[in-house]
Amino acid sequence: MSPHYLLAIVAAVLPVLHILGVLSAIEVLLSRRNSQTSIAWCLFLVFFPVLGLPVYWTLGRSRFKGYQKRIARVVEHQQHSVQWYHQQIRDKVVKPDDPVPARAETFARIACSEFVGENDLRLLIDGRATFDAILEAIDRASRFVLVEFFIVKDDGIGSEFKAKLLAAAARGVRVFFMYDEVGSHSLPKTYLRDLREAGVEVTQFGTRKGGLRNFFQVNFRNHRKIVVVDGQVGFIGGHNVGDEYLGLDPYFGHWRDTHLRIEGPGVLHLKGIFFADWVWATGKPPELEMLVPNAAGTAVVLTIPSGPADEHARCLSYFTQCISSACSRVWISSPYFIPDEGLLNALYLAALRGVDVRVLLPAKKDHLLVWLASFFYAPEAARRGVRLFRYRDGFLHQKAVVVDSLYASIGSANFDNRSFRLNFEATSLVYGAEFNTEVAKMLERDMAQSTEVTRERGADFPLWKRVGSRFARLFSPIL
Repeated sequence: MSPHYLLAIVAAVLPVLHILGVLSAIEVLLSRRNSQTSIAWCLFLVFFPVLGLPVYWTLGRSRFKGYQKRIARVVEHQQHSVQWYHQQIRDKVVKPDDPVPARAETFARIACSEFVGENDLRLLIDGRATFDAILEAIDRASRFVLVEFFIVKDDGIGSEFKAKLLAAAARGVRVFFMYDEVGSHSLPKTYLRDLREAGVEVTQFGTRKGGLRNFFQVNFRNHRKIVVVDGQVGFIGGHNVGDEYLGLDPYFGHWRDTHLRIEGPGVLHLKGIFFADWVWATGKPPELEMLVPNAAGTAVVLTIPSGPADEHARCLSYFTQCISSACSRVWISSPYFIPDEGLLNALYLAALRGVDVRVLLPAKKDHLLVWLASFFYAPEAARRGVRLFRYRDGFLHQKAVVVDSLYASIGSANFDNRSFRLNFEATSLVYGAEFNTEVAKMLERDMAQSTEVTRERGADFPLWKRVGSRFARLFSPIL
């Protein structure tokens, strides 16, 4: 190809790229972003469209298109079941005369749902306890099993999990299996084929569905980990299906994670989240018999779904409310610590109010850039009165929050921008001193296995870590 021909192609293509860059910049201006981010994207797209366009269309968008519209369209044809579902929630909610503080209303509004009472809760610490409980529940299933995980692997626990699902399907139990195609990219087709041939209904979530704008975007994930059995028992938390979650990975060693078993009306929340995701993935809800969860205890729970399809950033709002409403303590455990400026200020203000603010993080890394970025915030946070702990007994992956002596949560959401804006997440918030105390004691044991990051210790970071943390922070919006 002659140089003149190449120049002619470039001359023809460049104006088109600039026009597309301007149009994309207009979309940035119309989106709900902070001014600094909007300015950066607009300059990048307008003046460097050759680089800016592919980066923006694959990594730069934070709104997931079509999810709410598709669910609403299907809901119109399922009014009977939807009305039944909401009636069950209303029948099981905490009554107005129950002693739930007014700030609970804020959490309920964030979730667009209600706190639900009459539940029995069991804290499942680490992988063996979690999978023993899940597999036992599947063995007892008589009607249906709903499964939704970010990562499923065809290893030891993955094979055991599949065997339990196959056995349930052989008993006549209806099994629905949903996975994230990015998180489970290594899952072999034979694994899925075996499930389908046994009668299990299998689908990927489909984060690239919903039109051209979603198709190019590779940054969205369905990060939820939910199992529902017979509509009576549900599980939510941080574990995926893989041997490393049992502490069997030689590099990570002990995998510190937490799950929650819910029995009672609170399972309706988990079932509703799964139904919405299944509708998105397949276009229709699972056809299941309507079962009213039995009263199983006294615990009060609210599960908050969040994701890039939200009208407002529920996950970010949830963490902000936890921090800003705290009066005596707010403890956060997360494998990743990449807060935005608003959350950082909320943490600092809480510490200034005299709130005991603690953040528990892993010392060991799993993703280098994410791990490095967290070190950028550590010295300043310590200087402002936020106590940071680095867990050293293996790898810490749990997502737990304790607020005062009344609230505690377990879920899938990390303390980073990906969970705030890019991932579909689910977090169960429990109201009550008993569960709060149980989670707090668990975190105290974890902190005893940790090293506190003081202001002086942060200043002593080696040069490579100080430079690396500042470089990694530049990528915080997409980490």
